[in-house]
Amino acid sequence: MTGEPSEPTLAPGDALPDLSGRVAVVTGGGRGIGKAIALGMAAAGATVVPSARTTAEVEAVAAAARDHGVETKGITADVTDDDDVRRLVDETVDTFGSLDVLVNNAGFNPGDALGDPTDVDGDAVDAVLDVNLRGAFRTVRAAGPHLKESGGSVVNVASVAGLVGLPKQHPYVASKHGLVGLTKSAAMDWAPDVRVNAVAPGYVATDLTETLQENERLRQSILDRTPLDRFADPVEIAGPVVFLASDAASFVTGETIAADGGWTAR
Repeated sequence: MTGEPSEPTLAPGDALPDLSGRVAVVTGGGRGIGKAIALGMAAAGATVVPSARTTAEVEAVAAAARDHGVETKGITADVTDDDDVRRLVDETVDTFGSLDVLVNNAGFNPGDALGDPTDVDGDAVDAVLDVNLRGAFRTVRAAGPHLKESGGSVVNVASVAGLVGLPKQHPYVASKHGLVGLTKSAAMDWAPDVRVNAVAPGYVATDLTETLQENERLRQSILDRTPLDRFADPVEIAGPVVFLASDAASFVTGETIAADGGWTAR
């Protein structure tokens, strides 16, 4: 490649569609991509409910969202707990009167879930699937009646691992492929009342990828496969999510948009 890669110049709210009057729940909304999505929603005018397991994180994101002049409430909840998920949805509707957008962003890829499929610990497999895939099932199931009533939208945060295979990441790849499948099936079942789409990020500069970024060999191997020659800024994932949640994507459903710097184009 020639020259230096262009750095992102977006700030939350730049060139984002209008979500005024809509209530959006963002799971995994306490940091990283989820935080950027929650703030992007707020910048686009939505009432935002960031949710995660850590109270301090969601309250901090809610406080930052208020700087955009919108209503917001951070709600602590665990997507692996059915009661927590129902409470998240019920509290959102009780507080703000509706639920218009659901963003399923909660997910992780722990070290004990990495390796050859014959060596991966079974409990780690269950944990990854429970958060990344079953967690989305739980929120979709709980939010469904409200989304149908409001004519709302679901955006699932998948991954390039939901589009291609990756070595030694079998539970994570399986969970993200499942999330892409859930997106397609739910889009068919809920049309025309609710649109369901997904965004598949590539490698994003967050605290969860610090190890990759600090390992020069791994970092360079990722950059060599990424035409844009850099990791994404989290706000660059927020843009496609807000687009899919908005009327700008009113004829888009069942789709997965890769926001990966061209990684899957190779």
